[in-house]
Amino acid sequence: MDLEKRLPQPAPATAEESGSLRASDADRDRIADILREAVAEGRLTAEEHAERVEGVYRAKTLGELEPLIADLPAAHDRTGGPSSGYASAPAPAPGRPSPGAVPAAADENLVAVLSGSVRKGRWRVARRTHAYAVFGSVEIDLSEAIFEQRQVVIKAVAIFGSVEIRVPENVSLRGSGAGVLGNFEVDTLDSAEQDAPVVFVDGTAIFGNVEARPKRGKLIRDLHRKVRGHLGH
Repeated sequence: MDLEKRLPQPAPATAEESGSLRASDADRDRIADILREAVAEGRLTAEEHAERVEGVYRAKTLGELEPLIADLPAAHDRTGGPSSGYASAPAPAPGRPSPGAVPAAADENLVAVLSGSVRKGRWRVARRTHAYAVFGSVEIDLSEAIFEQRQVVIKAVAIFGSVEIRVPENVSLRGSGAGVLGNFEVDTLDSAEQDAPVVFVDGTAIFGNVEARPKRGKLIRDLHRKVRGHLGH
């Protein structure tokens, strides 16, 4: 006897039922990305953008998110279906650099001993940077930097000191390290762009602090064109 045929089969979820599904952080981030692009293209005013972003992070269900982008082309151009309103996410960035992509020796060293060291503004990011803060502080701000490769490693060592790293919101960020009576914290970030740079942060905090996170509102403009252009593609 074929029990499967005799048992009632569940009906597919209706649009109304799908809209009642709980929204994840990834869903909210995708909608926020669409809104950022819309204000950059002049489709939304700054006031409209601020109002809608506030709605994004108040939303609890997918149905509450969809109206926030319903009048924007990206809601349809970047979806897998005509009315879903959500972009298909790219494959997540790897947890470690690809073999041979980043040298073992540092291209640049930043050292702060009883002092401070700052790297920010418009500068070319090295493939590997080592930052050492001993009773001092190192600040690395990548929000306006030029990426000439897709994989970048920053090794951060803080001994009774601090290393702070800030990245644009549209790159991927990975971390692996340890705190010894200190704090080692990396906010994992996945870019919506398949070819976005990946910043890997590793190291140690001994009686100190290592922190890496995105800098809100900062983006690499024309990311796909710039990164591929630097790589000669």
